[in-house]
Amino acid sequence: MTKRWRIGVDVGGTFTDFTVFEKNTGQLINYKTPSTPNEPAQAVENGLKTLINDYGIEPQDIDYLGHGTTVALNMLLERRAKPIGLLTTKGFRDVLEIGRQTRPHLYDYRLTRPKPLALRSHRIEIPERVDVDGNIIEPLNIQSIEQAALRFLKDDIDAIAICFIHSYKYPNHEVKAAAVLKDKLPNAFISISSDVLPEFREYERTSTTAVNTYVGPRMQLYLQQIKNRIDRMGIKCAPYIIHSNGGLLTIPTATKYPVKTCLSGPAAGVVGATAIAKRAKHNNFIAFDVGGTSTDVSLVLDGKPFFTLERNVGGFPIKSPSIDVHAIGAGGGSIAWIDDGGALRVGPNSAGADPGPVAYNNGGTEVTLTDANLILGRLDSTTLLSGKIPLNVKLAKKYIEEKITKPLSLSIEEAALGIIKVSASGISRAIRSVASTKGLNPLDFSLFAYGGAGPLLGAVVNEEVGSQTIIIPSNPGTICAQGILLSDRTFDFSQTILVTLEHRGWELTLAAFQKLTAQAERWFKSEKISNKSQRIIYYIDARYLGQSFEVQVEPFTASKKLTLLEFATIFNKEHKIQYGYDIPDRMIEIVTCRATAIEQTNKPLMQKQSTRKKQTKAKHRLVYCDSNLRWQKAIVCNREQLLANKSFQGPAIIEEMSSTTFVPPNYSVSIDANSNIIMELIQ
Repeated sequence: MTKRWRIGVDVGGTFTDFTVFEKNTGQLINYKTPSTPNEPAQAVENGLKTLINDYGIEPQDIDYLGHGTTVALNMLLERRAKPIGLLTTKGFRDVLEIGRQTRPHLYDYRLTRPKPLALRSHRIEIPERVDVDGNIIEPLNIQSIEQAALRFLKDDIDAIAICFIHSYKYPNHEVKAAAVLKDKLPNAFISISSDVLPEFREYERTSTTAVNTYVGPRMQLYLQQIKNRIDRMGIKCAPYIIHSNGGLLTIPTATKYPVKTCLSGPAAGVVGATAIAKRAKHNNFIAFDVGGTSTDVSLVLDGKPFFTLERNVGGFPIKSPSIDVHAIGAGGGSIAWIDDGGALRVGPNSAGADPGPVAYNNGGTEVTLTDANLILGRLDSTTLLSGKIPLNVKLAKKYIEEKITKPLSLSIEEAALGIIKVSASGISRAIRSVASTKGLNPLDFSLFAYGGAGPLLGAVVNEEVGSQTIIIPSNPGTICAQGILLSDRTFDFSQTILVTLEHRGWELTLAAFQKLTAQAERWFKSEKISNKSQRIIYYIDARYLGQSFEVQVEPFTASKKLTLLEFATIFNKEHKIQYGYDIPDRMIEIVTCRATAIEQTNKPLMQKQSTRKKQTKAKHRLVYCDSNLRWQKAIVCNREQLLANKSFQGPAIIEEMSSTTFVPPNYSVSIDANSNIIMELIQ
């Protein structure tokens, strides 16, 4: 029987993770290789070559390759690209710089805003004007666009955003302007706002289009490198890129809309965590993914993750549907340091993959969270990635003594524990914040810890959260890669209409959905998606007339379309749930109609049930426990040795290829039928 392989790849800041699933036999392979930050595609190629060679995978038998990437995100955070050009309506040159005049920190008088992605000299005003209803007030001046093209050519601007006022109502001016630029600058990357974000709110639309343009050329090059490398290896399938809403995009689509990939990897992790937890009958949980450089926190309620329509990334608002993930700079490679006031701090800077933590023995001199866990016996020096990366505990002790212990007059154990506690405190604050901003109590949720360092920190984080249960999935260090194998192909469509909820307004709303449905059907056809796999979900962003924020409601159930009155009832109810009040006699305004087109895919069952009948005798080693501040003899076992539904009490260390789980003395631990580790707090 010919084997058919599905591969998910997630490129992180420290490691690049692979999950490989064979459809006919159910064979599951998890693999990690160090990332190559200067050339991310190289790590993808390195890992694929190793998997092909070590496991006898025939490249032509790979029929699915999904990929999560941080290229767009890192470009935006690090500002590594050239400034872009911007064509905008006359009088709107400074929209990017003026913004909303809001302050992220009200009393921070030293606040510095990020510089606009387009310099003022390259933000060129074009005579044209359309009103709010899409009527032309001033025709498009073609000559001014041609002059702008010559200016961009002279100044070596090869990425240009076009954002005209009210283009979401009348996109023709932007389309014509793009055609003129393309004729004069055939190699330029050009984005038009009516295509990237056909919605109102000028600043957010301009910012999102500018970000799309800024990351576009580099993302285009990266995706072409990925395609070329897999072609050379003989892999025939077309690769997919996961985007911020947890769905999949083809390479041509991701090349055109790279802004949709800014939270690619974290979204895949939430998809994977949700699928695994639901199979284990855990529908309400807070997931936190502790990787090498950052921690991503998300909340899942009733088996569904929360979504957001707008995010701020690197100081720039991006309006695009995405899984609501809260990221902080805390990971296994986060660097410990002492601030000017003599306080111990950890992160946000990371040692990354090169040189990595001190213990990697790769030239690193900055003490990290990984070094602290190694010093306290929670990490073994010979088991990281099944021994492929040996750790030097003596070197870690040398540098922690030099950089932390002596300046703060602490013992080595106190310094290492302090690093762990500071990191865990930041994560627990993020968890409480994610829950409280949604009006929820974190005590009502389980914790779902994953990522390479998540299981090490799960119990320490929970000291401040107080959840009863911590879930740790099998192969926790590769959950993002697993999530890529569980994602559907999706694309989002939207249209701002701004009508009141009266009979005529409801007719216009239904007409808008007919247009969105036609767009979705054209997408299904262009992507060659079979009818039986097609699904469309509809949403409406609505508000009470006079408000400046919206509530999202699904206007159609699985069985019927809602009437005007039924929609009003559901909107009032949803508004009260989210904000604590409703105003039933206030006119409702429908702002934006949305449709998400989905290709539903079969989801492989990758969490195998435990079938082991006899437990292997465990080993022991000394581990420093923070509950009683002393070294204790802890059970040390390989995760595969544990029997399902058999419970024991910590302290314990559970080791596997992609991660290590630390179980303190005040926790019991067991393996459920789906091979998840279940840690229960002993009251």
